[in-house]
This record gives sequence, structure tokens and C-alpha cells, in this order.
Amino acid sequence: MNWTSWSEFFAMGGYGLYVWGSYAVTFICVAGEVFLISKRHRTLEKQYSLINGIHKEEIKNETTS
Repeated sequence: MNWTSWSEFFAMGGYGLYVWGSYAVTFICVAGEVFLISKRHRTLEKQYSLINGIHKEEIKNETTS
């Protein structure tokens, strides 16, 4: 397709709303996935550090007893 102006490019021959809406929904979904994965990663790091911290204290107590 040949576009003579930017407005024609964004209109996409009458399908601009569908095309750009699809890009927007895809971007929102990908950004949401990245955010949720990052949040879950931080949560798991906190949980593992708490678990490992408890085990280190238990091991110290066992060896000193």
C-alpha cells in the first residue's frame, strides 16, 4: 500500500482502529505479563530468603548443641 500522508497511514484504509487497537491490546498484555512475572519473582526471592534464613539458624543451633 502507498500512503500519501501520515493520517492515511494511521487510518490503514479504514481498518486503523482494528490494527492499532490490536497492537495496543498486545502491548498491554505483554507489559502485564512482564510486570506479573517480575512481581512473582520478587515474592519468591523473599520466601526463599525467609526459608533459608530459618534453616541457617536451625543448623547453627544443631551444631552448637
